[in-house]
Amino acid sequence: MSASERRYAPPAVAVSAVAFALGAPEGAELGDADADAGEALEGTLWLPLVRRTREPFAGVWALPGGPIPWDETLAESAERTLRATVGRSPGYLEQLYAFGDVERSGRGQRLVTIAYWALYGENDLAAQAEFPAEVENIAWFSADRLPELAFDHADIVEYALWRMRMKTEYAAVAHRFLGGTFTLAQLRRVHEAILGTEVDPANFRRQALAQGHLVDTGEVETGTRHRPAKLYRFREN
Repeated sequence: MSASERRYAPPAVAVSAVAFALGAPEGAELGDADADAGEALEGTLWLPLVRRTREPFAGVWALPGGPIPWDETLAESAERTLRATVGRSPGYLEQLYAFGDVERSGRGQRLVTIAYWALYGENDLAAQAEFPAEVENIAWFSADRLPELAFDHADIVEYALWRMRMKTEYAAVAHRFLGGTFTLAQLRRVHEAILGTEVDPANFRRQALAQGHLVDTGEVETGTRHRPAKLYRFREN
């Protein structure tokens, strides 16, 4: 597109989605670096990326997304994009931000992206689903080992991580990664994965119980070799 054409053309509008999970789905393709890392990446956040097949940024990894059809809402477009990438719908989806810097699409038509962030919990990824046919262009990457990303998608991921970490402070996110009941150790591992740092177990236990978000179910975990831990659930509002 020439400079004069770009000046007068209306901006294109698209959606992109940052989808976080505590692990890649079983059988999913992993990024090259992550595939070799093995257990070293346990307890980290993962997200799916799509390799672009056309310009601009052909061959570069990008967030799932695309143009908005006339008959879909923004949220419907984001969810459809994730189903096509992950093979199933997320358990949580929220609009994140609008990204519309003038030069973000390079020399092409100006592009405004409505970004969403999504969460896939244990039950979401356990659901039976078939992976997309073009699996060679889809792979899962750990959030702290991302490849070069197209457009400003690295900024979008960074903003999504910040938003999630802020919500974690008041327990609005962590429970979406877990099942209905969980141990304090499982909850702590979720917080560590989101925050990207280790948390002192004793301090975490004290703070988690003091906040009043958790309910002791009166049950304990089963199938463990050690002393079974108490099971908790989140208090309903």
